[in-house]
This record gives sequence, C-alpha cells and structure tokens, in this order.
Amino acid sequence: MMYIRIMSQKYSVAEARSHLPAILDQAEAGMEIELTRRGKPVAVVLSSQDFQRLRGQRPRFGDAYENFRRNYPIQKIGLEDGFPVVQRDKDPGRKVTL
Repeated sequence: MMYIRIMSQKYSVAEARSHLPAILDQAEAGMEIELTRRGKPVAVVLSSQDFQRLRGQRPRFGDAYENFRRNYPIQKIGLEDGFPVVQRDKDPGRKVTL
C-alpha cells in the first residue's frame, strides 16, 4: 500500500486568527499547517502526535518491550516458553577458498 503525504496548507497570521478551529482540525487529522507573515513562513501547526515524534519523546525499546511482556505473557499469545531463547548455530560455515 502506498501512502501519500498530505500537502501542507498555508495561512497568513491574519487568516489563521479567523480560521483557528479549522486549522486545529486539519492539524489533528495529520496535516501540517504553515503560518506566514508578509509571505514569509513563521510557524507550523502540527498534531501533538507528530510533535512528540519529532521531539523524540518515545519510550525506549527496552521499556516498551518490558511493558509488552508485562501485558501479554508468552503463554497468552500462544508462544512456547522457550521462544525468546535463541540458539545460535555454532557451525563454522562453509570453507572458502580465495
């Protein structure tokens, strides 16, 4: 499936004052709204989710994994008890001649 990024909308600061509810709805829907003053970009309105993603305030992988394990024990999701244990193949591999 291909995703198409929605083009951002542009509003002057004066227009933004009268269209604020619509601008917030668009930002919440995932659009990036550019605000301009005298034709020059001065700010961008985007969703809180996009802002948090850009700021990098996401849980660390280890914390997210521990939370997942706490909420979904291996037995409940249908995996065997030894599933997380990975057995490395200790075979040295094929012989290579250069």
